[in-house]
Amino acid sequence: MDYNRKYFEEKILPLVTKPITYQGNEVNAVHKEITPETIRFAFAFPDTYEVGMSHMGMKILYSLLNAQENIWCERVFAPWIDMEEKMRENQIPLFALESGDPIAAFDFVGFTLQYEMSYTNLVNMLDLGGIPLLSKDRQAGDPFVVAGGPCAYNPEPLADFVDIFVLGEAEEVILEMMAVYRSWQASGADRETCLKAMAQLEGVYVPAFYEPAYNEDGTLKAFVPTVAEAPKKVRKRFIADLDKAFFPDAFVVPYTETVHDRVSYEIFRGCGRGCRFCQAGMIYRPIREKALPTIEEKIAKLLETTGYDEISLASLSSGDYSKIEALIGDLVDSYEKERIGVSLPSLRIDSLSIEMLEQIQKIRKTGITLAPEAGTQRMRDVINKGVTEENLLSTVSTAFERGWGHIKLYFVIGLPTETEADIKGIAELGQKVVDAYLAVPKEQRNKSVKVVLSTSCFVPKPFTPFQWMGQNTGEAFIAKQKQLKAEIKDRRISYNWHDGSLSYLEAVFARGDRRLGRVLLEAHKVGCRFDGWNEHFDPEKWAQVFEAAGVDPDFYALRQRPFDEVLPWDFIDIGVTKEFLQKEWQKAMEAALTPYCKAGCSSCGIMQFSKGWKCHEHYTV
Repeated sequence: MDYNRKYFEEKILPLVTKPITYQGNEVNAVHKEITPETIRFAFAFPDTYEVGMSHMGMKILYSLLNAQENIWCERVFAPWIDMEEKMRENQIPLFALESGDPIAAFDFVGFTLQYEMSYTNLVNMLDLGGIPLLSKDRQAGDPFVVAGGPCAYNPEPLADFVDIFVLGEAEEVILEMMAVYRSWQASGADRETCLKAMAQLEGVYVPAFYEPAYNEDGTLKAFVPTVAEAPKKVRKRFIADLDKAFFPDAFVVPYTETVHDRVSYEIFRGCGRGCRFCQAGMIYRPIREKALPTIEEKIAKLLETTGYDEISLASLSSGDYSKIEALIGDLVDSYEKERIGVSLPSLRIDSLSIEMLEQIQKIRKTGITLAPEAGTQRMRDVINKGVTEENLLSTVSTAFERGWGHIKLYFVIGLPTETEADIKGIAELGQKVVDAYLAVPKEQRNKSVKVVLSTSCFVPKPFTPFQWMGQNTGEAFIAKQKQLKAEIKDRRISYNWHDGSLSYLEAVFARGDRRLGRVLLEAHKVGCRFDGWNEHFDPEKWAQVFEAAGVDPDFYALRQRPFDEVLPWDFIDIGVTKEFLQKEWQKAMEAALTPYCKAGCSSCGIMQFSKGWKCHEHYTV
């Protein structure tokens, strides 16, 4: 470190919360000797250690980079408020955990963008690290700032701050980027030459090489590359064969509790359900499953190297894995005696088997969480959820008969065409779940029942059929929340809801353009950070920020877009066509369903995009 390590550990760490999260000597952390050939990569998660250490992408890329000779990947997280104060008071730059070196000394600082409300943390971390905030101000010797993750599918709000965006799955392209960097380093050429070489890699977007033009009404007129090396369309990257893709044999094991404190293993990528509100279901197509032996062998290795006592089977909808029952049966049989539990964090109502749930909850019996998403069948058809009230009530009735008593139901309010009847339907569905409990004989059911209804405020996202939709106003969200609360009469039903003002800001940045860069600079000046945390989000401060920056946030959040408007992310090719999304919007207005991909191809475009990929060859119907 550039500062006294002993002073830091003895005088600063005792004064902050969770000092252990700043020390970096955990089990399986990687330490390497630095040589002149070493490429140094700081993997930056723009949130706390506890949140970031649960992120699957970081675990994969950290291990992948460190498996390469002469590359050292370290971790860096956003310091909590008390630590930031001490760092600024003592002029301690933001540092990577493994070496303690300032991130400004690295070749790359790579951010994962999981949530729009982390953008202010990204800017603050650059500032804490002593890295010029704007990419145009960086010179020879400054790190290249890289960003990827789901929010990178609309990179424009961060275009002023990020040198290189990675669009899609990074396991292959990140190694290609390291090879380009090493060749450039040897050549002695200028920084722009490296960026031009990066821009020619599939899945890489360099915002400095593109120029937006605007119409008089503020909408985007054109978006064109300014150098020959930059493609007009940037294709996302995806891994065709997950069995051959890199996956680590060991994870770093924290000494403190994290959000997901378990072995998390990805069993497949993608989703063919086609829920119209869901960005992940579109951007992660096509579906690619891992083979059963691959999964079981890797899980065994991870349990051995980490010592965890719980396995989480990760995907967008784990119950859709074609061999899910066999997998669960094998895992329970293998680890039940060792009291190692199995969990499925993402389950659909229509793929949930209570027998399967009973099997995985032999070790730890918890509540059941289900996501009907909407309170009426019409609304569920609008969003193409593909489940019915009968599916839900059948599932919960069986659960109550087997002794469960705690049910959580997740809904979204503010969806297209929503009416008061749809809001009322949420309360009615909750009551029907309670009635299903009461229908079970007393001697058979749990002694008590608790039904929790939880609503989030809908945020229209890029690359979904609802990307053209204007979001509900804050007043409309509050009115709907009040209506739902008033509709709930049974004390056995509780209601939780999300702050609509936070969802509004999320919508601004989800569909924003690069003019929001000056908003983020203004937000940084007034101290905005950790905006995803309720105790630090200040809507009044943000209103002042937009006014000072001369930007109208309603333009991005509330405005309905016509189909022919140029969207800030139109230059990105995810494989799912704009024509398909427009057809899905029209079907939503008609409350018409589109079948699950396993039931029949809806011609979304992914098979043409993915070079001969045939979805039906990868499904077990």
